[in-house]
Amino acid sequence: MQQQTSPLSGLRETKDEGSGGAHLTAGLGVVRPLVVLALFTLVLLLTLPSAAHRRLSLDLLLSHRPAASQGVSNSSCSANSSTIEHPKDKLLGGLLSHVFDEASCPSRYQSALYWKVSNHTTSAYLVEKLRRYEALHKKCGPDTEVYKKAVEQLKSNRSTGPMECNYVVWMASDGLGNRILSITSAFLYALLNNKVLLLDLPEDMKGLFCEPFPNTTWVLPSDFPINNLKWVWRFEKDPYRYGDMLKKKVLSNDMNPANASFPLPAYLYLHLVHSNDDFDKMFYCQESQLLLQNFPWLLLRSNQYFVPALFLIPEFVKELSLLFPERTTVFHHLGRYLFHPSNSVWGYVTRYYEAYLANAKESLGMQIRTFAKVDVDSHLSSIMGCARSEKLLPDVDLKDPALPTVIGVKPKAVLVTSLNSGYFEKLRDMYYEHATTTGEVIGIYQPSHEEQQHTEKLSHNMKALAEMYLLSLTDSLMTSPYSTFGYVAQGLGGLNPWILVRPDKKKLCLHSMTMEPCFHFPPSYDCNAHKKVDIGSVVPYLRHCEDFPKGIKLFY
Repeated sequence: MQQQTSPLSGLRETKDEGSGGAHLTAGLGVVRPLVVLALFTLVLLLTLPSAAHRRLSLDLLLSHRPAASQGVSNSSCSANSSTIEHPKDKLLGGLLSHVFDEASCPSRYQSALYWKVSNHTTSAYLVEKLRRYEALHKKCGPDTEVYKKAVEQLKSNRSTGPMECNYVVWMASDGLGNRILSITSAFLYALLNNKVLLLDLPEDMKGLFCEPFPNTTWVLPSDFPINNLKWVWRFEKDPYRYGDMLKKKVLSNDMNPANASFPLPAYLYLHLVHSNDDFDKMFYCQESQLLLQNFPWLLLRSNQYFVPALFLIPEFVKELSLLFPERTTVFHHLGRYLFHPSNSVWGYVTRYYEAYLANAKESLGMQIRTFAKVDVDSHLSSIMGCARSEKLLPDVDLKDPALPTVIGVKPKAVLVTSLNSGYFEKLRDMYYEHATTTGEVIGIYQPSHEEQQHTEKLSHNMKALAEMYLLSLTDSLMTSPYSTFGYVAQGLGGLNPWILVRPDKKKLCLHSMTMEPCFHFPPSYDCNAHKKVDIGSVVPYLRHCEDFPKGIKLFY
């Protein structure tokens, strides 16, 4: 058992100490100077190609190092089997724009050097759509004349119909995992509707991410005329809450806004959190979308990954199939496109990776989240039962504590992320006190243990984001059911996780069929049939989640 690893050894280019030269000179002491000169010239000519070859190989080797070794991490000269790979596509198949200054946000292009090469190709249509969106955001973003004009219209408290630029304003709800998933959903919704996404970032999120769109910002300006967007309870009773306006029959999905007998409000508030009602969920109907297109400002609060429900709206189906021919890659692609850790967070990621994970022969991420008080020993027994049965971790030998003498063996690294330190300590002690039955060396690591969730603290969220990214860099992943933290890690890493749920009495966990997150609280109303249905059986590629049967997720 290895409790900690030292930073990797630096590359060393050995140099000739000159003993051969001294020996040659001594042997030629009686030779004429001309002969000595000729021999020296011959040796020099023979040596130069060899030296050039060595230098070229070294340059190639250094050029393939992770970018973290070029200034981000303290281990500035690392080289090992996990980092010496063929050059990777830093633009992720065209997903990322090439116009950014790389030095301003190292994680944007360096992440590709740490992630395993994705088996999921970005569609050319998605790439083209993102470039068009970036141009739209630059044209319509904060501080532009078009934005100022749209804000003036908002202040008038009346909708005059769609404008040159139309907006979706995202508002935060719940923890960081929920926020990342709901931002992704809101961005896809904006993308499908040719709208601009702006984020009302709370203080505990400022400094987490780099800007994803070139030459503009996605942060809502502080002088936005609608105040106190963070007050959830205020907006639950907002007079322009879309669901309430439907309930009170102030609005109807089949109305023609141009012929409305009253002035339409300048904005609508979309309440898409887990506790919303059936009227709010009418948002997922085709008729609702046609009505919502008439409002230049949509304020959207959600803690859900509502992407799967967008695949139920006929107007979006064709476009979604072009954007994502492989349906189960939505978050994988959009998450990698949108969320680039800030320099501070990226420093956490790269320093920890280089110090503890880079030298491992293999890595396993173990994301443990509990939503109620549990017995750690009993819970860990189930986790280890899954890990052993799925050959993710070896068993320990309780009879023979001695480890075969093997010098320089590389460990298998287990990265534990949990608010609780108890799991890490028990796993560490288990593999420290006992040899494994396979002879493997197991290193157990846990970056932090906050004990309680503190979403309201920026420092807490920085560690959480760093650990999501670290989990995404592992070779295989175990996750807790219902956890958005795990969803983010598996999607960024392109990993189908082993979920710690029991599908039957024999199996202790389930290997997920996809890496897509779950939409925990979807609508239950079939907008076309006008009746309640099992929403997980409407189309073959939307089924109930493996870890939360009420939810739905995208399948192949």
